[in-house]
Amino acid sequence: MTFPETIINIYPNLFKIDQTLDRLVKKIELLNFVNPINIEQEKQRFFASKYNTIPNFNYRKLNFNPHKLQQKLFKQKIHKIEDAETASFYKEVIYDYSGLIQCIETIGQGRKFYYNVLKCFGTPTQKDVENARFILHFKDEEFNQEMIPVFNAQEAQKYFVEFSKRYNFPFNLRLSSKTTAAAMVQNSTQTMLLKKKHLFSANQLKVLANHEIGVHLVTTFNGLLQPLKIFHNGFPKNVETQEGLAVFSEYMSGCLTLWRLKELSYRVLAADSLHKGNNFCDTFDLLHVQYKLNRDEAFNITLRAHRGGGFTKDYKYLTGLKKVYDYYKKEKDLNILLSGKVTIEDIPIITKWKNENLATDIVYKNYAFNKNENTNETIDFILDNLK
Repeated sequence: MTFPETIINIYPNLFKIDQTLDRLVKKIELLNFVNPINIEQEKQRFFASKYNTIPNFNYRKLNFNPHKLQQKLFKQKIHKIEDAETASFYKEVIYDYSGLIQCIETIGQGRKFYYNVLKCFGTPTQKDVENARFILHFKDEEFNQEMIPVFNAQEAQKYFVEFSKRYNFPFNLRLSSKTTAAAMVQNSTQTMLLKKKHLFSANQLKVLANHEIGVHLVTTFNGLLQPLKIFHNGFPKNVETQEGLAVFSEYMSGCLTLWRLKELSYRVLAADSLHKGNNFCDTFDLLHVQYKLNRDEAFNITLRAHRGGGFTKDYKYLTGLKKVYDYYKKEKDLNILLSGKVTIEDIPIITKWKNENLATDIVYKNYAFNKNENTNETIDFILDNLK
């Protein structure tokens, strides 16, 4: 989208730096590098060892020079941005992307990677762990036909194409054998990846449609339409809000289940297991033996936590859900949070930019946010009582 020259003329340094950062950070998509490329082989080896051999995962080679990219980031003359508050924000952007580069550079290097991840994502607090355990105390839901995994990836592909017609944005949809998730969005290429050999249940199709398309792709395409590229590339520390919005979309569309909340809780416990110094086998044992998760689910959650050398991001889904849920109960309108890869904490600067014509109203909305379709009182009780 093009914008009036008058706006660019008022803030020439801001737009110059924003566009330079856009060119520099296109390759900094951590999930593209942290997902192992030999998951299935190592999974079979791990199972054959009776869960006693730590998997040896391999990762994609980097397609950029991390050191040179860091140098270019820090060469930006942030102090020349016309507005002091905006300059301060972009200084945080530089630090945030620098941290993500350090994460990517050290993938597969054990604790070195883990310590870089801690700087970017943190680790669960005791309160987060208590919230997870609170959810796990609830009795499992009764068996539901919609939870049976019967749809292959090709059938899922057709479902998502049909679901996306209401949005009419030009995203790519392809199958992959190198993703840890059943589905994920690549922001930089506007692509939704589906796990090639995964079987999807009817409920999971609805969950992923509202999560990946309704939020992650909506914020991708809204971000592309903003005057400032940072809306698309991502505000600092945006994961918690983005994943919270995505899970909240599941809730509002009526497909968030207790099983799903428990899955998010196990992710918190897996991240906490990292914090306690446990290895892959220890975390798997916690989930499979102590919590009685079946071995495939236990392996997948353990993999997500231990990939790269220790990746704590997954605990943010539950903390983000609680933040978005509380924000919605107070404000009712979530549209400002769909304006790109933004955060709840940065709403004041988004509002300021809108007043200065540096940000615009959203084009694509999440239809699930129009009406609360959740009918599960237990889910409401849990979300109301998380700390």
